[in-house]
Amino acid sequence: MAIEGALQDVSMADICQLLAMGRKTGCLSVTDRSNFGYVYFENGRVIYASLLNRPDRLGELLVRNGVITEDQLDEAVRIQSERRGVPVGEILLEAGTISTDDLHRFIRVQIEEAVYHLFSWNRGNFHFDADQRPEEEGFFLVDIPAESLLLEGARRVDEWSLIEKKVPSFDLVFEVIKDPADEPDVELEENQSRILPLMDGQRTVQEIVSAAGMVEFDVGKALYGLIQAGFVERTGRRMADGPEIDEQVRQHLNLGVAFYRSGMLEDATREFNAVLQKDPTNVAALHRLGLIAFRSRRYDDALRFFDRIPAEGDTAWVVQRNRALTLEMLGRFDEALEALGRCDAARPGDPEVSLARGVLLLQAGAPVEALSELQDYRGDADLRRPSALFYSTAVLASAMAGELDRAVTLGREGLGLYPESGPLLVNTAGALEERGDHQTAEALYTRAVALTPAPAQAHKALGDQAYGRGDLDQARIHYEKAVKIDPRLGDDVYLRLGTLAHGDADTDVARLLWRRALELNPANEAVRAHLELIDQGG
Repeated sequence: MAIEGALQDVSMADICQLLAMGRKTGCLSVTDRSNFGYVYFENGRVIYASLLNRPDRLGELLVRNGVITEDQLDEAVRIQSERRGVPVGEILLEAGTISTDDLHRFIRVQIEEAVYHLFSWNRGNFHFDADQRPEEEGFFLVDIPAESLLLEGARRVDEWSLIEKKVPSFDLVFEVIKDPADEPDVELEENQSRILPLMDGQRTVQEIVSAAGMVEFDVGKALYGLIQAGFVERTGRRMADGPEIDEQVRQHLNLGVAFYRSGMLEDATREFNAVLQKDPTNVAALHRLGLIAFRSRRYDDALRFFDRIPAEGDTAWVVQRNRALTLEMLGRFDEALEALGRCDAARPGDPEVSLARGVLLLQAGAPVEALSELQDYRGDADLRRPSALFYSTAVLASAMAGELDRAVTLGREGLGLYPESGPLLVNTAGALEERGDHQTAEALYTRAVALTPAPAQAHKALGDQAYGRGDLDQARIHYEKAVKIDPRLGDDVYLRLGTLAHGDADTDVARLLWRRALELNPANEAVRAHLELIDQGG
């Protein structure tokens, strides 16, 4: 059950303590007008947190702390512009510019700072959804005891109450009025020395935070000390410019994105619709509404949103890629291939398009053509390591094309890189089974069902093996697990479950299961014959 309320009644610290003590898993979302934040918990421990309107300063933090150079950051940002959606940290890690330890250390700093900032909120609303986890790629998760955050957060809240008397807003501008170097008995703290040269009477406090690569609390604390000592003073305030309607659109859009990322799709839909009321052609809102419809399996609605977005411009590649996925789900393979062709035009030579085309051709029942596209993907000169999707697709395409040895070789190679890929385990096991190696296939299926989540197809395959050797109880267990994971897995599963129920003289259950099989495949004559037999009292 969701937990919700107002921060005026319950503090953020109390909410986090409640979730920690209850060892809760899920997403805590907090809103205050145009501000939005969320914290993900797993068994009462914080694993991720983020705040709206606080730019990602990971790169600046790494530069300021001497981990990378400005040139290395610039190169990573350039690559990011070509690989939309890939975080700068992941690009730096792939290039070997930073270590995994450094990346995780500074991401942990960012996450901790987000939580501490939320502790300072004393108004707004909160909403906790159980069992929610970060869904988008690119998240680096941490594991922080909530208790340690609560202690540090309480200390910071107390200090902020003093700091805010001198620095009530981060759009204020300060300048140096007395040089500490002229005072022989004064020794500045490290953070004070870092921000002092940045206070030029032009930068806002927020811009100083960004330029220094420091967290807001440390800048605020250092600035407070400089003000108290009489070295700097406030000279004004600089507000953001722009028409009010643009600001309203921006706020609705930012809130919508934050709601979307935290899995609150109804709230996200409301915000994106508010954007379209003011700007009916807003590409970002149309695209997100299309993604929401796709995630909700409303593929016709998703396509309508995507089709309202111009086929050219900066978003052309990602929109056409999502159109192709939507058309694939609708079974409109030729149109999906056309959409991928437009992806090619928007970003020529992108290996991801070849991979997507290979997956699509396999779905359309053209394994030989799929293998050709997959070969193009693997042959890309800039490809560091083929993805798990490549291997699982190539294994299945090779098997369908009758190249079982090639399928098994690709499967073993892929499992060496991705030993916990469910689709790869299942497809490799299927190729081994086709080649007659049932024992090894069963071992791979068993590895697959131990995963979380387990692939439904692995349970089905183990059920088929048990059914074939006459172990009907084990077959039923696996078939029931398979349809619980994926109720639309296939009519053949329901056919066999119905047959097992009929063998136990449970006619009503058998009828129900066979009717379900017929719903999935009205052309299944074996199921129809079984139902007619039951109706005749057989």
